[in-house]
Amino acid sequence: MEVAAPGIKKEFCRVSINDEGNLCIAIENKMEHKEEEKKHHYLRREFSYANYEQNYTLPEDVDKDHIEAKVEHGILTITLPRVQKEEPKLARTIAIG
Repeated sequence: MEVAAPGIKKEFCRVSINDEGNLCIAIENKMEHKEEEKKHHYLRREFSYANYEQNYTLPEDVDKDHIEAKVEHGILTITLPRVQKEEPKLARTIAIG
């Protein structure tokens, strides 16, 4: 699963599993830009806040204990591995009567 998060650092991302077993993704970006020139009593401030939060229902075959997430080049990538099910063994001995 990939989520576009341009300019976002990993410190602003939160990925978790809630009580209902759903995947929760939250991205919060706070940015402040301040320019100050003391000679002329000039002060300029810009604030930017952006929030994103989404819950996803996971398929039954996702191994919730081994979910991984990383942020790289503005993309939040979440790896959802499948549970490895043991295939029933078809080989068996048949009694001769």
